[in-house]
Amino acid sequence: MTIQEDSSRTKKFLLAINCIILAIGNCGGPLITRLYFLKGGERIWLSSWLETVGWPIVLIPLSFSYFNRRELSDNDNDNNNNNTKFILMTPRIFVASIGIGILTGFDNYLYAYGVAKLPVSTSALLIASQLAFTAGFAFLLVKQKFTSYSINSIFLLTLGAVVLALHANGDRPNGESRKEYILGFIMTLGAAALYGLILPLFELLYKKAKQGITYTLVMEIQAVYCIFSTVVCTIGMIINKDFQAMSREAKSFELGEARYYIVIIWSAILWQCFFLGAIGVIYFSSSLVSGILITVLLPVTEILGVVFYGEKFTPEKGVSLVLSIWGFISYLYGDIKASKKKKENQSQEQEMIEKINCTP
Repeated sequence: MTIQEDSSRTKKFLLAINCIILAIGNCGGPLITRLYFLKGGERIWLSSWLETVGWPIVLIPLSFSYFNRRELSDNDNDNNNNNTKFILMTPRIFVASIGIGILTGFDNYLYAYGVAKLPVSTSALLIASQLAFTAGFAFLLVKQKFTSYSINSIFLLTLGAVVLALHANGDRPNGESRKEYILGFIMTLGAAALYGLILPLFELLYKKAKQGITYTLVMEIQAVYCIFSTVVCTIGMIINKDFQAMSREAKSFELGEARYYIVIIWSAILWQCFFLGAIGVIYFSSSLVSGILITVLLPVTEILGVVFYGEKFTPEKGVSLVLSIWGFISYLYGDIKASKKKKENQSQEQEMIEKINCTP
């Protein structure tokens, strides 16, 4: 096995790990957030705050990374290696991470508002429209190339969200006004659009960093942008007096006071899995692939919402689900076909090089 093949396998393995982490967060986050609202939770800023407040979790793998690098530095007598910087982030990346963090804080609020007002199965399918926004911004910001298959995939996934919009009141929760439901619908689409911008911004940050991007640096970026996203939501909580209301809310929580705090803690953990997995997939692949994976997992979340919370599975949701799966298969087929063609071209180039070298 060559060094290049070994590196490729390692990259694929790490990509798979990040896909799993993203899947856990992408499915578990919306479900536990909806559980909070279904059982008596009412604080939207608190819910949005929980999406990034779990950022200290990232310090665990970062600590291992720093420890290993220090060991290597201490065991090496080379003076250049002894000057190894243990914080990889430059001021340029730090400022960019702050900006993305602020955007994420507002995106968290839009999303939390939508989950508070809509069944999780509906909000999950609406978020599928995020892929169209991701594709558009990826084209503008990082010059993402498209094939007929990826365009077809984007069209089908976006159409699925439109189908839901045509029957917006079909699954309105009991006791919720039409105005609140429609506002939740709009807020969720807004969250999809904003996160569709955020994903390509990460890819642009990696491309414009002017330094080598390692997974340790990716985790540093994760910590910084989550900190500033949390700051935005903390300000919202202070203004809305959510911190004072938590103890009262816990006492009236339908599952009990202890379970209230368990729900809070797991919300923070699961959402951190989502954010870490998302930027990890971007690092090992692209923002479009991250968007595709998030979108294809949404039908799984929708089905889990129907199973666990007894939400209505309307014909419109069925059509939207089929369109989402069809769109993903279209993209996957196109990606496999493109990879096969790329390998064939590389093989032909290698053969030509060998022939030229063998020619006397």
